[in-house]
Amino acid sequence: MRKRYENGFFIIGILIFIVMVAQLDFVQVWDGVSRAGYWFVAVVALWFFLYFFNTAAWWSIIQCLDEQHRLRGSKGFIWLYKVTVSGFALNYATPGGLMGGEPYKIMSLAPRITTELATASVFLHTMTHIFSHFWFWLIACLLYVVTQPLNWPMGVLIAAVTAFCLLAICFFLKGYRRGITVWAMTLLARFPMIKRKAAPFFQRNAGRLHEIDLQMGMLLGRHPATFAWAVGLELACRIVSALEIMFVLLVILPSANFVQCILILAFTSLVANMLFFIPLQLGGREGGFLMSVSGLGMSSSAGIFVALIVRLRELIWTGVGLLLIKIERKVVFQDKKK
Repeated sequence: MRKRYENGFFIIGILIFIVMVAQLDFVQVWDGVSRAGYWFVAVVALWFFLYFFNTAAWWSIIQCLDEQHRLRGSKGFIWLYKVTVSGFALNYATPGGLMGGEPYKIMSLAPRITTELATASVFLHTMTHIFSHFWFWLIACLLYVVTQPLNWPMGVLIAAVTAFCLLAICFFLKGYRRGITVWAMTLLARFPMIKRKAAPFFQRNAGRLHEIDLQMGMLLGRHPATFAWAVGLELACRIVSALEIMFVLLVILPSANFVQCILILAFTSLVANMLFFIPLQLGGREGGFLMSVSGLGMSSSAGIFVALIVRLRELIWTGVGLLLIKIERKVVFQDKKK
């Protein structure tokens, strides 16, 4: 990636990060960290391992698309891990979620495996990441029905979320087989507010968009095992990340169990993803925690405490990811002639 683009991503991310930190109540933050104690360290450390799930999913997609395996070995994986963490940091810090991290990942990877393959791999990994969310919410609905008392309002909500997830899963599977990028750009080109920019972009990049669709179809059609592996890794990451909530709840509720934590995470992430356009999902995530813990019969103070610790963890890893943008590592590439 050119230095000026790298510096641009870094400066924009740091500026937004400073704004987010300035909005914190530092007295409340210190009280929360002191109360959590070593569990706060466990929460932060957990994400060092969780990012390996995301990196491994993206790595498997790249190895599938790039038959020459120009990105290889442990050094290549570590470099991709760095880009993954930085990409998530930019997504956290920028409005619209994917508006920062995905372009950064494409521009970082393109010099290694060509722009077309880089774009296809990033798009496929993003789609896989989103696809795993629907499976996670679907599993959470099943867990709720099996483990929690069900009333009419909650039954209607669970039924609606289940139907939504099943429709989304069918839509994504169809998109993987037939291609979704050209369809999405065609749809965007019809919206009055954005068609002026979407239509010219579609015309200029029609070939690349068709290539991405072909790569998507190839991943599911010719490499179903790789597709299942990538989705499984992303889904496993969602499930294991519920440990974060469990670590925090153990401070105030020793009786908290892992199933409850999965349900809290599922409902909170559903609310937060509905508010994807807000930087760091400020307010939406906190509201999701409050509603989810209340729905499971816990006190609102538990929801506030969990939301605070999770927000601090996000800020720490956002800061780490932004700093990693400035750290370059040499990657071993396979000679194209081999």
